[in-house]
Amino acid sequence: MEDIFDSSLNLEETHFNEGFNEGYADGLSSGKDEGRQVGLKHGFEVGEELGFYRGCIDVWNSAIRVDPTCFSSRIQKSINTMDNLVKKYPTSEPENDSVNEVMDSLRLKFRSVCASLNVKLEYKGYPKEMLKLMLACCKVYISESRNRVALDSIEQAAKLFPQAAIINKFEDETYNRVGYTLVSKVTPEPSSGMCPLKTTVFAMVKAAFEAVDLESHHGSHPRLGVVDHICFHPLGSTSLDRTAALAKSLAADIGSILQVPSFLYGAAHKEGRTLDSIRRELGYFRPNFTGNQWAGGPKSELLPLKPDEGPTHAVQAKGVVVIGATPWVDNYNVPVYSTDIGLVRRIAKRVSGRGKGLPSVQAMALAHGEDVIEVACNLLEPSEVGGDLVQLEVERIAGEEGLAVRKGYYTDFSQENIIQSYLQLDFHRGQRE
Repeated sequence: MEDIFDSSLNLEETHFNEGFNEGYADGLSSGKDEGRQVGLKHGFEVGEELGFYRGCIDVWNSAIRVDPTCFSSRIQKSINTMDNLVKKYPTSEPENDSVNEVMDSLRLKFRSVCASLNVKLEYKGYPKEMLKLMLACCKVYISESRNRVALDSIEQAAKLFPQAAIINKFEDETYNRVGYTLVSKVTPEPSSGMCPLKTTVFAMVKAAFEAVDLESHHGSHPRLGVVDHICFHPLGSTSLDRTAALAKSLAADIGSILQVPSFLYGAAHKEGRTLDSIRRELGYFRPNFTGNQWAGGPKSELLPLKPDEGPTHAVQAKGVVVIGATPWVDNYNVPVYSTDIGLVRRIAKRVSGRGKGLPSVQAMALAHGEDVIEVACNLLEPSEVGGDLVQLEVERIAGEEGLAVRKGYYTDFSQENIIQSYLQLDFHRGQRE
């Protein structure tokens, strides 16, 4: 006879398993995020301390070169030992068993040299305020990579505001597109003062509109305007709301001062509208020229979607600009050896979350040369689904179609490397000043 409690027990076990799996997934996600922050903090701390010792060693060695007798042979030997310990530190292998041993030896030797020289030098630790530093990143995508004069004028405009630094520049001549990554410090709240990041980006946008004519533009990457896409990302302890305020302020200036229609998305839009929804409404994904090419900009001055800022019609030489604020996004492209754009589009759709593939991945197929079509992906949650998983999935699906796949590539640095690069630039600028 069937036990009438079996179904209840099975139901309880099912709920338990579902709860366990959900909790495990959430815990894994939180652990990754926390681990990344802890790793970033620890890496900065170690680098700061090693840099301090390296500075002391360089000063002492400079004195020795000027006067070889200024220090005793014993002290010079200790300085040389410190030099070798700094060089020996496995900076690229943080899990190396020797890291603590090397650092302890370095600290001990440093104290010995200071005592012998009767000087009061002390490493006071990594500045805590640096960990709370408020930074914002802005990625600016411009529909041009072949006109060097135009790119020079855009970059010269950025150099007028050194407080915001161009950390990376990614050019693709086939796509005829360039992406700039800029970073600056920001204040906790919007104020009457100008934000260096917004001011710099506006200057670049203005220079781009003056230097690039969209009607003469041609390439294999879609575009909605001369300045096709701008996105702000919070870094450090900056809030998403703060970067959203920057995006909205920039859109207002571009719309009113430059008279270019501006569309907001993500946290900058009151309803959280997505980037791809705007692009679909404006015909971004449909080639407007022969083959798989895009030429010029919007073919009609009348816009099917009302912009958030600026005029309701587009000048064809400039097009429109889409501006957003989101958490960090990685861009990863996977080249597929094929000339069949329809087939690679189906692969891209199967890879994407929209096609019930990898969650938080947006993908499209773009011709990139005579025999290569790329699956170009936005990774909306790169800590969950990164380039390695995208690579494997593209290889798997393309393999089913008998297509070969090349190793993919990121179009920008990682979030951690961007922060580190900015801090290094900021440190050197501070030394020059």
